[in-house]
Amino acid sequence: MSKLVLLQSGEAVPYELEGQEATLGRHPDCDIQLQSNMVSRKHARVFEEGGQQYVEDLGSGNGTFVNGKKIEGKTLLNHQDRIKVGPLLLRFESKAAGPKTPQSSSSAISANAATMAFNLDLASDDDDSVTLMDTVDNSSGFGIMGAQPEAKLKGILEIAKSLAGTVDLESLLPKILDTLFNVFPQADRGCILLKDAETAQMLPRAYKHRRADVDDTVKLSRTILNKVLTEKSGILSADAASDSRFEQSESISSLTIRSMMCVPMLSLDGEPAGVIQLDTQNPLQRFQKEDIDLLLAVAGQAALSYESARLMVSAMEKKKQDDEMEIARGVQQALLPEKLPEIDGYQFFASYDSAQAVGGDYYDCFTLDGDRVCLSFGDVAGKGVPASLVMSRMSSVVQSTVAHVGDVGEAVAAINNHMCANAVEGRFVTYVLVIIDLKTHEMSLVIAGHMSPIIRKADGEFEEFDEESVGLPIGVLEDYPFDVLSRRLDPGEIVVIYTDGVSEAMNPSGDLYTEERVREFVKNGPAAADVLGKDLLADVRRHANGRPQNDDITIMTFGRNPA
Repeated sequence: MSKLVLLQSGEAVPYELEGQEATLGRHPDCDIQLQSNMVSRKHARVFEEGGQQYVEDLGSGNGTFVNGKKIEGKTLLNHQDRIKVGPLLLRFESKAAGPKTPQSSSSAISANAATMAFNLDLASDDDDSVTLMDTVDNSSGFGIMGAQPEAKLKGILEIAKSLAGTVDLESLLPKILDTLFNVFPQADRGCILLKDAETAQMLPRAYKHRRADVDDTVKLSRTILNKVLTEKSGILSADAASDSRFEQSESISSLTIRSMMCVPMLSLDGEPAGVIQLDTQNPLQRFQKEDIDLLLAVAGQAALSYESARLMVSAMEKKKQDDEMEIARGVQQALLPEKLPEIDGYQFFASYDSAQAVGGDYYDCFTLDGDRVCLSFGDVAGKGVPASLVMSRMSSVVQSTVAHVGDVGEAVAAINNHMCANAVEGRFVTYVLVIIDLKTHEMSLVIAGHMSPIIRKADGEFEEFDEESVGLPIGVLEDYPFDVLSRRLDPGEIVVIYTDGVSEAMNPSGDLYTEERVREFVKNGPAAADVLGKDLLADVRRHANGRPQNDDITIMTFGRNPA
């Protein structure tokens, strides 16, 4: 089905031509109502006759234009014709036109460019073997600097001055065109295409017209663009419409371009980051060889200015992200206890070092009613921001649950069910919850998917809990029956809990610290819980020997003083 597509404010709004006739105008009764005071109440009509579509002006005040020419009487419409009604532009799409033949992937030109922020006519040439135009080498990015150096220097200085201090990429490109129109007063139209970082396609980003009374469609030739991008060279056509070399190139002759220049914008690595095209429709003001030399030089400076602005924007965004991450780091640190309890006959130590600004390891230690102390220790799967969000949720859930549920088993079951209720896929938590009765020194604990705590005895030997007593991690299975373990802490005994960031810490050679080394260090380390924890962390750092952390490192040690 044929349709008209309204191109306005960067959007393409389609109107299907369902009947034999469709009226265009400002009046609500029109089939296609156009909101503009410069459009007559009943401005024009599009109708079918003899299997073809025509457009006819209905005596409007400002006239109707097809492809930039004011029409008189009914005018035949062809696929992709532009209809201008007042200040509004519509594109006619014929039902008889089949899909266009796909272009070579090497062209990297967006086939949807016509629906971008302005109207782009990207025509294709049926005969790519035809010699189209003169080319100018641009291997340096600034053309041949030996030619007219004074004019080039002036142009480079002018564009550098006009773009100085501009970091807004959206306003930078129109400024480039404004400057080019000052440098080239004969230019009627200009546009800039830039390579999309994700798709590697050239997309239109800015355009400029010197005259408002002409068709505002920016017209480009795919053949020219392909040649510019492939050869990284500038292209000049002194008189494209009448040059005999272009007789077989349909798109060139149909674009109503009298003279044009198209040059690449080369990035710092010498690859095309964009394209600048200027053209004129005035046969008396053709572009000359020295003009494209000058445009190449100015385009080189424009490319550098754009690259500098882009890097500046990236740096500013990176700094903003770093500042936000530092704030997040402070928020996460605030979730950890400021200081550990001071209890006669006991020692407590904990350290937390994230591999990134924020991490997923977690610990807490606080006193409870009835002469009890709670120790909570967890490791969220993964690291970075996602893990830190789960960690913060885990912290609040533990605090609110343990304060009202005295039994360790019931508390862990409630924590697990809460985390399962709104679980993030793949973000489980290996966890240990310990409650010590300070009167009886009885330790009750649940191990949920975490490594068994190491218990160092007063005689230097150590023991661990059986693997059968270790349940599933938190957040994996709702209503999971966790085993509750009990053990009395005798004088001189120390409990060590750590995350896998300790055992998997690597040195520059890629050797792991290993669980065996953790056990050996605990067995032979200091007899005081706080000193043992500090020394273990220092030994892990010595093993890493300057290699950056690949995971969060968290250690908690606690125990009774020797008798």
